[in-house]
Amino acid sequence: MKNNKPVKTPPDKMNPKVDAYIRNLKKWQEELKKLRTIVRGCPLTEELKWGVPCYTYQNSNVVLLHVFKEYCAILFIKGSLLKDSKGVLIQQTANVQAGRQIRFTDVKGIESIEDTLNAYILEAIEIEKAGLKVDLKKTAEFNMPEEFKNKLDKNKALKAAFNALTPGRQRAYILYFSSAKQSQTREARIEKYTAQILKGKGLDD
Repeated sequence: MKNNKPVKTPPDKMNPKVDAYIRNLKKWQEELKKLRTIVRGCPLTEELKWGVPCYTYQNSNVVLLHVFKEYCAILFIKGSLLKDSKGVLIQQTANVQAGRQIRFTDVKGIESIEDTLNAYILEAIEIEKAGLKVDLKKTAEFNMPEEFKNKLDKNKALKAAFNALTPGRQRAYILYFSSAKQSQTREARIEKYTAQILKGKGLDD
């Protein structure tokens, strides 16, 4: 039987899946290499999750490295709990509750705050050691897109299925639908995932 579990490596070992990920990048290779070196200097395990480098402490996700068109970034999973004494953390959107990014566009930018990165990573590890949790908003506190609200009002089966989902799955759908800037795009996303909601599945199930 094929083992689909992620390959885990001790902190002093490099994960071959991350090697391949960085090697196949068309942009931000040098920046990711530098970030990887910094993160691997801390007592974390290197994995590949959600298709990107992920660093864990005792099986808890601590930081991710990811790339975008205009920048690359290190993402602190519970970044909202960091003190951010240097004021460098970025909240991607108003609906992002826990995660915080530090963005870069070149290696020099990374090198200029290397000490800060090390300090923040170690602080993030201490947060995991202490078992601290982010106080997440309840689903009802999120602004539901009008397009989805109207859809639920018109489709009782869909409304019942959505209400039966776990709070986390509900939030994921609301955030995904809300992130589209245009109403047409929001409606297209809602239409695409209606069948999945009716099956009782989450966005990524």
